[in-house]
Amino acid sequence: MDQQTQTELEAAAFRTLLKHLDKRKDVQNIDLMILSGFCRNCLSRWYKNAAIERGIEMDDDTSREAIYGMTYDEWKKNHQQPATAEQLEAFKSVTPEMTTE
Repeated sequence: MDQQTQTELEAAAFRTLLKHLDKRKDVQNIDLMILSGFCRNCLSRWYKNAAIERGIEMDDDTSREAIYGMTYDEWKKNHQQPATAEQLEAFKSVTPEMTTE
């Protein structure tokens, strides 16, 4: 497979992941972190870093909006639930070096 085709397939898979996450707004970021070690915020940081590596200026708000499909404040207001004690404990056990946002 040539590099262009691989890049196109990766981009299509990424768009599908974003669509899937958009349909699953019920899945909280802390749940994603507990199960997979990354969340929507991680994706937004990776997106921003990829832009910066290519000489494209991007701030956190812009990269988060690209991933969340809305502003981060809108997301938190409409979809983010407070973490339960169980979620926080599970998060600490799988990612002791990290803290929640």
